[in-house]
Amino acid sequence: MIAPPNHPQIPASKIGVLLVNLGTPDAPTPKAVRRYLKEFLSDPRVVELPPLLWQPILRGVILNTRPRKSAHAYAQVWTEQGSPLAAITAAQASALQARLGEGVQVAHAMRYGNPALGAELARLKVAGCTRILIAPLYPQYSGATTASAMDAVSAALKGMRWQPAIRTLPPYYDDPAHIGALKADIERQLAALAFSPEALLLSFHGMPLRTLQLGDPYHCQCQKTARLLGETLGANYPDLRIEVSFQSRFGKAKWLEPSTTSIIAAEAAKGTRRLAIATPGFSADCLETREELAIRGKAQFLAAGGVDFAALDCLNDGTAGMAMLEGLIRRELAGWV
Repeated sequence: MIAPPNHPQIPASKIGVLLVNLGTPDAPTPKAVRRYLKEFLSDPRVVELPPLLWQPILRGVILNTRPRKSAHAYAQVWTEQGSPLAAITAAQASALQARLGEGVQVAHAMRYGNPALGAELARLKVAGCTRILIAPLYPQYSGATTASAMDAVSAALKGMRWQPAIRTLPPYYDDPAHIGALKADIERQLAALAFSPEALLLSFHGMPLRTLQLGDPYHCQCQKTARLLGETLGANYPDLRIEVSFQSRFGKAKWLEPSTTSIIAAEAAKGTRRLAIATPGFSADCLETREELAIRGKAQFLAAGGVDFAALDCLNDGTAGMAMLEGLIRRELAGWV
């Protein structure tokens, strides 16, 4: 069959993988942070309040006060490649591309900010990817993270005449590969410390308590990750006490308990002098790990009487984390590759 002379060029069919993380401002400046926060905090999955009630608060108060403070925090951890989250997510995509080879095209995107999720999905489609695996890099599921990412995917697909086939990486909070990668990487970092922690605090990102009451599985999945990780760490660290907390509170609503700041204070108050913190709900280091914990958390612990403190790195693009991610991705690509 001969195509008509005006027939558009169609690239050969390819397989795509799109890694998705939360997002980051483009620069550590109040203007860039304000733009990022406006997008982030306008998502009804993130703030579940009626827009007529929330938007005046957001635009009249929060966006006129919070950007300067947040910009200062970002400036303390900014790198030549951008924010830690931006740099590490890009490195994860590059490392995954090397592992999967030329048969799969790997890209990365942010739910808020750049590279924009819709634009990257469209770019993969233009490049000929007719089958695309969306991989939200959230081990635990929440409506505010995984579901929001899929909302953005759906919005992008709505504007496409020729839509690719889509698969989604499921939450992997209790996957043996995830628990094994966390164990290997945390034990590696603990062995490299100049002190032996008395306690290991597993700090997860906080969510309003209302999300649990409405049926969001996030809290339960965090607790299961912590339990499984604690059990496997017990083999080599039987005397290491494991605690669980939730960080990054915002606003006046009740949030998941206990808070990370309260546990840090309580540990110092009861005589703990050597504390380490790990963040098994984060796939890559970001403002919440490198500024909130490694800087402010450390200052809080030392001021309260602690002596030694370590904020451990996330899995990032390290060997254990990338081997896990490759395994999860290959499993979800079965039948396509």
